[in-house]
Amino acid sequence: METKKNIVIPIGDIAGVGPEIVVKALNHLEVYDWCNPIVVGERTALERALTVTGLPLALEEIRDARTQEYGYGRIAFYDLKNVDASQIEFGKVQAKAGRAAYEFIVKAVELMKEGQADAIATSTINKEALKAAQVPYIGHTEMIGALLATPDPMTMFQVRNLKVFFLSRHLSLKDAIAAVTRENVYGYIKRCCYGMRSFGVENPRLAIAGLNPHSGEHGLFGWEEVEEIMPAVAQAQKEGIQISGPIGADSIFHLALGGSFDAVISLYHDQGHIATKMVDFERTISVTIGMPYIRTSVDHGTAFDIAGTNRVSELSMYEAIRLAAEYAHTYTVVG
Repeated sequence: METKKNIVIPIGDIAGVGPEIVVKALNHLEVYDWCNPIVVGERTALERALTVTGLPLALEEIRDARTQEYGYGRIAFYDLKNVDASQIEFGKVQAKAGRAAYEFIVKAVELMKEGQADAIATSTINKEALKAAQVPYIGHTEMIGALLATPDPMTMFQVRNLKVFFLSRHLSLKDAIAAVTRENVYGYIKRCCYGMRSFGVENPRLAIAGLNPHSGEHGLFGWEEVEEIMPAVAQAQKEGIQISGPIGADSIFHLALGGSFDAVISLYHDQGHIATKMVDFERTISVTIGMPYIRTSVDHGTAFDIAGTNRVSELSMYEAIRLAAEYAHTYTVVG
């Protein structure tokens, strides 16, 4: 039997649903079969989440995660004592909540660097709250990458057996199209190959989506495929990488879900997000790789409109913890 890994879980922006989905996920007995969950947060926020959800779980403050006893029915957590939940209103952007969410993540990363945790499963944060708190990062990926001295980590979405990488993340559509250059595409194909090898897939079958309708129809609907994508694919193929495409975005994700490819390269944010979330919104998990530790995350926002109502589903947080625990046993940085 494999030794259970320690998975650290920062609770996110406490004005949103983050604390609720964390405590709800930890109300599943099997989570403790997969891993030792380490929560990073603040006592009053967790107490409020337990009140909202009505869950009879105990809170147990951690002194050292390596010697802590874990078990269903009690939430082992680090209390940063950095925010008072009574001063944070549900459903609103607040600098105090943004600052606290950032500090939860900083602590979580410190725990991994100290050897107290093996991977991280993140809850929800709010970009506007981070900005209000003058946190110089737009999201989890950039933040954790900087804290782990990994300037350009890769984002992969996984739902069922469908894995999707993203050539670009938070760019306007105009800028994302401009980023589809031969150099960028070729370099990213190589990075995706390394990324899949990090999961133990030595010779992955990759495919790249087309940018234009029907992949441009050889210039009828745009020249990006002919001038930028196809030459990059050919160059990668010459180096022995199994890469197909460009394949029309209206079919490539279906083919990959059916097992034709191990992973798909999406050319911009919404192209891959829509495809994965239409398969199963709540089970779509964001995975950040290329860093010393694996990071998984829920793929929904702070849901300010339902925060504090107990209407949020914990399934995405549950899946993020499960996937972090699974990958923590095999993940190795390659490339």
